[in-house]
Amino acid sequence: MASMWARPHLPWRKTKDPYKILVSEIMLQQTQVERVIPFYNRFIKKYPTARALSRASLRDVLKMWNGLGYNRRAKFLHQAAKQLGKSDFPKTAEEIEKLPGVGHYTARAIAAFAFNKPEVFIETNIRTVLLHRFYSSVLQKTAIADEELLPLVAETLKRSHMEPRDFYAAMMDYGAHLKKQGVRLNSKSEHYIKQSKFEGSARQLRGAILRELLKHHSTLTMLSSHIPRSREELTHELTRLAAEGLVKLHGKFFAVAD
Repeated sequence: MASMWARPHLPWRKTKDPYKILVSEIMLQQTQVERVIPFYNRFIKKYPTARALSRASLRDVLKMWNGLGYNRRAKFLHQAAKQLGKSDFPKTAEEIEKLPGVGHYTARAIAAFAFNKPEVFIETNIRTVLLHRFYSSVLQKTAIADEELLPLVAETLKRSHMEPRDFYAAMMDYGAHLKKQGVRLNSKSEHYIKQSKFEGSARQLRGAILRELLKHHSTLTMLSSHIPRSREELTHELTRLAAEGLVKLHGKFFAVAD
C-alpha cells in the first residue's frame, strides 16, 4: 500500500526528529500539505532545533510564519520550543499533549512518527480511507463519529503488521490519493466542519494586521489607511490579537509582541 500511493516529497517523512515532526504537525493543522512544504523547509533551515527556536523573538518567528495563516500556531510553537529547550523531548503521547498548541491528535501523530508508538488516532485522510473502505455500502448514513472509526484504525494497524509510522504514512497517502480521484466522504463525518470563506473573514483581517505590524508600529488610524476594513472590525481583531499575546499596545501604537 505504501509504495503505490506514497508521497516521498514530504520533507518531514525523512526525519525521526520529534522537534521537526512537531513543527510539521503544527503547520499542517488546517493547512494543505503543498502549502506547508516551502514554509516548513525555510523554518527548519532557520530554526533546526527547539533550542534555536527558543532563542528567537516572537516577532522573528512570526516573520518566518507570515503567509501561512493561523498565526497563533506560531506563538504556540515558540512557547513549546522554550519548554523543549530546557529538557528532552517527551516520549509519550500524554506528555507530548502537554506542550502548547498540541492536542490529542497531534500528540499521537508525533508519538507514532517520531517514536514509532502504536497510538490510535484519526485525521482527515485516514477518515476518508475508513469511510471509503468500510461504509461504501451505507453512504446514506451521516454523522459517523470518530469513536466509531477508531476501533477500525486499531484493528487495521494490528492486522497490517506494519511499523506504526509506516502504517500511518500509508493510510494518509492513500486517503490523499482517494481525494485526488474525487472521493469526498468527510462530510459524512460527525466532526466535519466546512471551512469558512477566507475573503472578507476575520482570518484575512488578522493576517493583514500582523503583516502591517511586522513592517512597523502603527496606530489604529495608520492601520485603517492600509487595511480596507472598518475601525470597529480593526479594533475587535486587535483586541483579540492582544489577548492572545500576539500584539501589544505602546501608547497609541500597536506592535507585534516580543
